[in-house]
Amino acid sequence: MLEFNDTTEKKKVAELYSHEAEELAQVLAKRDQLPYIDLSKFAINTDALRLIPEEEARAANITAFKITGRNLFLATLSAANPKVQTIIKELGEKNFIPNVYVCSTASLNRAWERYAEISKSARTTAGVIDISDEGINELLAQCQDLPSIKKLLEKEYAIVNQEGGVSNLLEIILAGGITTNASDIHVEPQETEVRMRYRLDGVLHDVSIFDHKLYQQLLSRVKLISGLKLNIKASAQDGRMSIHINGQEIEIRTSILPGAYGESIVLRILNPEAIQVTFETLGIEPHLFKIVDREITKPNGMVLLTGPTGSGKTTTLYSFLRKVNDPGTKIITIEDPIEYHLKGINQTQVNPEKNYTFLSGLRSTLRQDPDIIMVGEIRDKETAKIAINASLTGHLVFSTLHTNNAPGTIPRLIDLEINPKIIDAALNIAMAQRLVRLLCPVCKKAETPTAEEAKLLQGVADSIKLKRPEMATPEVGQIYRPVGCPACNETGYKGRQGIFEAILIDQAVSELMVKNPNERDIKIAARGQGILDMRQDGILKVLQGTTSLEELARVVDLNEEIL
Repeated sequence: MLEFNDTTEKKKVAELYSHEAEELAQVLAKRDQLPYIDLSKFAINTDALRLIPEEEARAANITAFKITGRNLFLATLSAANPKVQTIIKELGEKNFIPNVYVCSTASLNRAWERYAEISKSARTTAGVIDISDEGINELLAQCQDLPSIKKLLEKEYAIVNQEGGVSNLLEIILAGGITTNASDIHVEPQETEVRMRYRLDGVLHDVSIFDHKLYQQLLSRVKLISGLKLNIKASAQDGRMSIHINGQEIEIRTSILPGAYGESIVLRILNPEAIQVTFETLGIEPHLFKIVDREITKPNGMVLLTGPTGSGKTTTLYSFLRKVNDPGTKIITIEDPIEYHLKGINQTQVNPEKNYTFLSGLRSTLRQDPDIIMVGEIRDKETAKIAINASLTGHLVFSTLHTNNAPGTIPRLIDLEINPKIIDAALNIAMAQRLVRLLCPVCKKAETPTAEEAKLLQGVADSIKLKRPEMATPEVGQIYRPVGCPACNETGYKGRQGIFEAILIDQAVSELMVKNPNERDIKIAARGQGILDMRQDGILKVLQGTTSLEELARVVDLNEEIL
């Protein structure tokens, strides 16, 4: 007996009708001497769509599907329709340049379905997410911790899958990042799913998992707002957006990087509140604090900061600038990029495309008669030489250098072909830093250290006493461990603080420099300065209950030779 599969037959008939409809649209396009388009293969831009009200678009069988500058792309069943001609004329009077295509009814229906999104999203202005104060306050109230953010995201995923529109989803993701003080939001496509993580206090934490279909919508939305090109998928792109919250603007840097399973998104949140750290609250040990305070208020010379990306160098430099900024001082910065705007300071951003680099910027800056110059980074010998010369001619120069520690600054400058005698005259102080997470004061737990830990702690404590006999060092009796509670998003840590070390150019170090010394030689020569190294500074904070031994081991080598 012959049987028919109704579902299969209906599908075949539908495909046949669809194919015939597209063929008819192609015939009509040829007749009207217009290009044909199949909108099932294109993303519909809601900013273009909103230019023609839904009621008018359906009545005239027309849609706007793309906008580039003043060029507006339209699709219709027939350009000869009087209603279509009226709409085209009105758009032309608004200074749009209409580009008309012929499409099928199926294409129009697909575009019209997107009108449902317009009520959910505000008009997109490249670079700006403008949410009402009421709306953002409601989101911030709901995104108090990671569990509440996860719950809100899961609810929004269901709405997006049913109704479309990712504007609100992106706002939830950003609001969650802001309320948890995340520095970055990472969206990483993998083989079967997409992973989203927040970087909290320097460490990434899983927030959510979603599918590739939703990710594609989110990616398009991020690119659109960040002013990036939607059709470029094989190259890295960088953009920016800002979000307005209660009158305050928070800038977000967007980085898109192609990968094996899609483009990875990183949104870096530059919250102005994150750099409101003052010089006094950096966490610098009192003896070193007095030295740094003296060196950054000198009329000339150079102050160099070293440390890896994400070690807080920018925050420290900005705290220095705030400390020395006054109405009688002219300060100019050369940054890449300008991360935060400081009142009363002239900030400039490098632009290699226009030949404004750290080198050219520094040369130009010297013609502006500044008192203090901040150079974001010394990358080459030319920039190093000009910065050094500037510090010798009445300017105070702040900058950063790529070395692992403070003693490594001198060999690095010599490697950049700076005369050791010039380094002696120019360099005030070289500092290195790392960031350690602070134990949550609500849930941290006191414990007795293990025998191995006690041996390590005692060894470092003894070295501190040798270097600083007058210093009162906490007893190695107990240390604190992270636990986790709602107050710290179950991480056991809340906030970060720096650990520091520094080298001054005193007579012992100066005499050694002409011999092309290594880092170890400089460390030994600088012992008489009484400045703790990063490990000693960190152990001191462990014994004080500020951070944990495990956290310190994450950022410095605890088994390094004690000098």
